[in-house]
Amino acid sequence: MTPARYQKIVDVLNRRQPDLTVITDQVNKGQNLSAIIRTCDAVGIHRVHAVYDKGRFRPHTGTSMGSQKWVKTTVHREIETPIVQLQQQGFQVLAAHFDERAVDYRQVDYTRPTALLLGAEKIGVSTEASAKVDGSVVVPMMGMAESFNVSVACAIILAEAQRQREAAGLYEQCRIDAEEYRHVLFEWCQPVLARFCRQRDIPYPALDDTGHLREPQAFSELIRQPKAPFSHP
Repeated sequence: MTPARYQKIVDVLNRRQPDLTVITDQVNKGQNLSAIIRTCDAVGIHRVHAVYDKGRFRPHTGTSMGSQKWVKTTVHREIETPIVQLQQQGFQVLAAHFDERAVDYRQVDYTRPTALLLGAEKIGVSTEASAKVDGSVVVPMMGMAESFNVSVACAIILAEAQRQREAAGLYEQCRIDAEEYRHVLFEWCQPVLARFCRQRDIPYPALDDTGHLREPQAFSELIRQPKAPFSHP
């Protein structure tokens, strides 16, 4: 861990936006998923929600350029679950979808807690999702195509969200709570040790201000103890 690498991690984590997120509704093409995740990382999104009634989350590593390591993903089986959970937390959930409620994506206030919902490649936003969201946004089209690719639409809309949030100063101070910050910082700085700790079901040790273990000798003594029961993958 070089000083420059540690500072880059800290700077990125300090700009993460816990009240801006994306919900993918049955988006199943790996390249689209990966492009969405890459965009989310670029605009400072901390966590995304992926919904599949079957199958699993499979981003395409070549397209994401490793961004899946920096953006947390929560997988749900039913679309209602993340929508309702986020609404209960005060989020406005907006579908990228053309219907009678749809407004130009630039007319939305993205400085509010916001979740952007993106539909599947062929069928778009599901009927179940459309009935639950708070509104819809569209990107105006000037050609024969009826819509942008889902990952392109995501990038266009989130670029506007980033512009508004930057103007409002929301990237200027850390907005993640202290415990989550400590947890994520350890996983980003020490991914191998983080995996080891999860396998042993032991708390992450403290880091110093360079991203290294504050008390490496104490941690070495801890790991020499008999292995605790396995509890996490």
